[in-house]
Amino acid sequence: MVSFSLMAIAGRELADSLNTFEIMLYRSIIGLVIVVLVGASAGTLYQIKANRLGLHLVRNMAHFSGQNLWFLAVAFIPFSQLFALEFSTPIWVALLAPLFLGEALTRERLLAVLLGFTGVLIVARPDFTQLDPAIMAAVSCAICFALSLMATKKLTRDQSITCILFWLTTMQLIMGLAAALFFGPIAVPEGFGVMWIMTVGIGGLMAHFCIANALSIAPAIVVIPLDFMRLPLISVIGFLAYGEALELPILIGAGVILVAILVNLEAEQRRK
Repeated sequence: MVSFSLMAIAGRELADSLNTFEIMLYRSIIGLVIVVLVGASAGTLYQIKANRLGLHLVRNMAHFSGQNLWFLAVAFIPFSQLFALEFSTPIWVALLAPLFLGEALTRERLLAVLLGFTGVLIVARPDFTQLDPAIMAAVSCAICFALSLMATKKLTRDQSITCILFWLTTMQLIMGLAAALFFGPIAVPEGFGVMWIMTVGIGGLMAHFCIANALSIAPAIVVIPLDFMRLPLISVIGFLAYGEALELPILIGAGVILVAILVNLEAEQRRK
C-alpha cells in the first residue's frame, strides 16, 4: 500500500519534467539493476531462461502500455478516482480469462463482472457525449494490467520470479528507450526529480514483490480486500497534499467493485 501510494505521488511530481516513456525508462533501469544485484546475491540468476520469450513479450507489452496509461492518468485525475478504477483489474480478468485461459464464465463470474462494471460507471461518471481522456486512460490501464496478470499466471507455471522480473525490466527498458527517443531528446531528472525517479523504480518493484509474497502466505480473499485499503490511504494523501476532494461516488463505486471481487473470490474458494 505504501509503495503504490509513493509511486502515485512520485508520478504526479514528475509529470511536469518527464513524459511517461521517460519515467518508464528510468524505472526499468533502476529495476534491472536491483533484480541483477538481488539475483546475484541470492544465487538465482541461473533461473533466467529464454524459452518463453514470446509470452514474456506479450506480458510486458501489456504491462508497459498499462503502466504508461497509469502515469498519464495520475497527472490529470484525483488519486482516489485512479485507484478505484485500477481496482477493476480483477473484474477484467474474470471477463477475459475464458478467452485467454480457457476458464469457464460461471454465473458468479458473470455477476462479478456486472457488479464491477456498475462500480466503474459510478466512479468514472462518464459523459458519453464527451469522454474524458484521463478517465479512459485509467480504465484502459486496468484492462492492460488484466492481460498482464493472465500472461503472468501462465509464466509462473515454469518460470521463476527472478526470470519474470528480469525480462520485465529488460524488455520494458528497451520499449521505454525506443519510445522516449522517438519523441525527442531524453530529459534527465534533476534535483528532487532524482529522488522521485528512485521512488518510482524502487516502489514499483517493492509493490509487486510485497503483493506476490502476501498472496503466497494468505488466500487471495484475504489479500485483495486489504489491498483496497490503498483507496482511503491515497484519498487522505490527495486531500492533504493536493487539496483533492474526497467524493462520495468514488467511495460508493469502489465499494461496489470490492463486493464484485469478493463474490468472484468466494466462488473460487468454494470450487477449490
